[in-house]
Amino acid sequence: MTEDRKRTMKVGTKIGAALGSLVFLVFGVVPGFYFGSYGTLMLLSRLTGGPVEPTTLVRMITVVGVVLGIFCIGAVSIVLGSVFGTSLAYVVDVIGSLGKAKEAAEVKAHN
Repeated sequence: MTEDRKRTMKVGTKIGAALGSLVFLVFGVVPGFYFGSYGTLMLLSRLTGGPVEPTTLVRMITVVGVVLGIFCIGAVSIVLGSVFGTSLAYVVDVIGSLGKAKEAAEVKAHN
């Protein structure tokens, strides 16, 4: 793999990760908060066999669930963004190399 191609892939990965972070900040924080807290409360209600009382321990566990939910959605957004950016960089590199191959063939034909 040439240095230009490696650089293109790295730039595409970084741009995709940045866009994934931006999408997470705009669209992912609230669902992460909601699903983290809802999932924690559902898990606690299943473990205790009924509705849970709003005690300090339950609130602390819910906060941990919220942080975990936000972290998981953030990680998925960043990874999917970087995969998308890398694939777009690969497509751009392939399309760019098609033009270079034609130019090189024309130069060889004229010589």
